[in-house]
Parts: sequence; structure tokens; C-alpha cells
Amino acid sequence: MTVMQTTPADTAPTAPADICSAPPRPHPRPDGQDRYTISEVVAYTGLSAHTLRWYERIGLMPDVDRSHTGQRRYRNRDLDWLDFVTKLRLTGMPVADMVRYAELVQEGESTYRERHALLESTRRDVLKRIAELRDTLAVLDRKISFYAMEGTTR
Repeated sequence: MTVMQTTPADTAPTAPADICSAPPRPHPRPDGQDRYTISEVVAYTGLSAHTLRWYERIGLMPDVDRSHTGQRRYRNRDLDWLDFVTKLRLTGMPVADMVRYAELVQEGESTYRERHALLESTRRDVLKRIAELRDTLAVLDRKISFYAMEGTTR
């Protein structure tokens, strides 16, 4: 699943690339030499092997390559996808929506509008949470100031 760059080679130069994050962090190995074991991906991403297997089982990582012995072999594009999925998790996006997004990516360019709508909805949720956190931070700041002042007068 190539998520970081999904524009076809024949696309006009003015067409934007589907970039998940800018700039992505550098890969440990160059393309073409990027065959990572599950333990290497665990060390790189901080995700557990159980989580990586679960992501594959539920369809969030549908195209993980396998060696001739059946071992998972991850590529740089998989690392990029996992970085994006991790960011989606941080937004609070439900796993079902993340799986739906992955399905839409697999279906191709005809799903851009639906992907856009899903991400816009998540963005609205994130902005709402940010506002709630700012309000909560303001309450904490007031309390901290109160106790700092009270501590100096007693």
C-alpha cells in the first residue's frame, strides 16, 4: 500500500501529492533494501508485535509482504503508513474509521472525496478536543497560580 505518494506517474506536475506528514522521518534503509522484520519495525515504531499483527488481521495493514518462509517483511512504505496510522490514533479516530480509510486507499483515486470527508470529520473532532484541552489548561493555570500565591502568604 503506497500511501505517501499516490499520484500516478502520468499526473501533471501541478497535481499535489498525497503526503501524510511532512517531512516523513528518514527510513533506516533506502528503497530497494527495505526488508524489515517485525522486531525491527517494533524497534523503529514503538508499536508492539501484537499490535502490528492485529493491524494486519483487521485490514489496517492489508499488503504486508511475506518471505518464502512466511515471515513478515515490511517496507519503507509500510513504515510511512504506520506513522500515519499512529497519528490517526492520536487524533482519537475510531479504529473502524481507520480501517475504512485503509479500504478507501486500496480502492484508489475514486475515493478521494470520501477520504477527504473522513479526515475533515476527524479534524473537526480534534479541534473540539483542542478547545476543551485549552479550557482545561486555563483552569489548571488558575489553580496553580492560586496555590503559588497562597504558598507565599502562609
